[in-house]
Amino acid sequence: MTTTPAPRPDGRPRKQIHLGAHFPGVNNTTVWSDPRSRSHIDFESFEYLARRAEAARFDFFFLAEGLRLREHKGRIHDLDVVGRPDTLPVLASLAAVTDRLGLAGTINTTFNEPYELARQFATLDLLSGGRAAWNLVTSSDAFTGANFRRGGFLDYSERYERAAEIVDVARQLWDSWSDDAIDADPETGAFLREGAVQRVDHDGKHFDVHGTFTTPRGPQGHPVLFQAGDSGEGREFAAATADVVFSLHGTFEDGQVFYRDVKDRLAAYGRTEDSLKILPATTVVLGDTAEDAAEEAALIRRQQVSGQTAIAYLEQVWGRDLTAYDPEGPLPDVEPDVDNASLTRGKVRHVKDPGPVVAAWREKAAAKGWSIRDLVIEVTTRNQFVGTAQQVADDIDRYVQEDASDGFILVPHLTPEGLDPFFDSVVPLLQERGSFRTEYEGTTLREHLGLELPGVGGTQAADLEGARA
Repeated sequence: MTTTPAPRPDGRPRKQIHLGAHFPGVNNTTVWSDPRSRSHIDFESFEYLARRAEAARFDFFFLAEGLRLREHKGRIHDLDVVGRPDTLPVLASLAAVTDRLGLAGTINTTFNEPYELARQFATLDLLSGGRAAWNLVTSSDAFTGANFRRGGFLDYSERYERAAEIVDVARQLWDSWSDDAIDADPETGAFLREGAVQRVDHDGKHFDVHGTFTTPRGPQGHPVLFQAGDSGEGREFAAATADVVFSLHGTFEDGQVFYRDVKDRLAAYGRTEDSLKILPATTVVLGDTAEDAAEEAALIRRQQVSGQTAIAYLEQVWGRDLTAYDPEGPLPDVEPDVDNASLTRGKVRHVKDPGPVVAAWREKAAAKGWSIRDLVIEVTTRNQFVGTAQQVADDIDRYVQEDASDGFILVPHLTPEGLDPFFDSVVPLLQERGSFRTEYEGTTLREHLGLELPGVGGTQAADLEGARA
């Protein structure tokens, strides 16, 4: 039974935690080789995680996607999980086996058209009864783009410009039908109410769209929009456009800084702090004691970063073949090849000049006595909660109540059962303190997240440049 929620440290009412279950995608940290791991392709795996998340009263199921398999030295990187059914059919299928759980899919704005995306997500929203969400991502990667367009890609500077225009057009299309457009009166023979469906005429830099949208307005008005991007441009785009930010930050203090920075940008677009939720990705490792959990977390990281994986990761930074080096030995003594960015395809080098990164890594590895594998484990470990169920519940609640996040998207290392311990032991503790729902109070994802229903014409600024003006 839920207890009366205690106030936050500053005396304000206790915030409700928002939680999403992440089904890992390609190039993720899933340990597919673990004997407990099951298929990443069979529908029963998607269904299992979705049903468990709904039983735990999670806000949504989140499906990642990659548009091209990563290659390393001309071969598919076989340490990745590879192969995945298309996102939207999976989510549509999950709509039939769940009732309240939100269904969020990652779809690229660089290589798709606004009309088809608006129609697909409006359809998912209708089929699911108002539970659709679209995670907007961009790409400036020519390797991925080679599957989609001649020339392969857009310049980096155009990524968010095109994404903003896609959202602008999609919202025009969603808003072109009024909520009560369908009359279906057999006596008058009128199916649509007069004037309830408007023609859309859009002429922009990237798209010209003219005509009448085919799909009625869904129960949410607009599907919930997720966005991931930590750059200044990405944060501004989120403040102007998104309902949810899928963020990455490593510490509680970093989370508070990111949270405050993005929330402070909202007023410029006529938005309130409650209109945007910040949900970092995280992992959870539980144990009977803190020591047991720490030991298990270290074991998982060793599974995720094999010696072969560690060498492959370093090759992406060095731009050189490093297979002659022992992953349990010291860092390579050769300098990076700054001109060779194509050793690993589909993996964007995180800096244009790897020299300073390599120098910093060498200094840190020497001071700590780290091997190549130790270093890669350290620099690739993201935010995670490690401890007993009570410790993890305390930590998650602290992040939310002290404004380092509005909740979390949980990424399991095992598919599809990796979040079961969290569902079974942490969720009840969060419910007991009044920080997480015991029952769904609404039927749509917007209701779960506490987001207002957008009015026809849109209540948020969609076009980034237009919003700035």
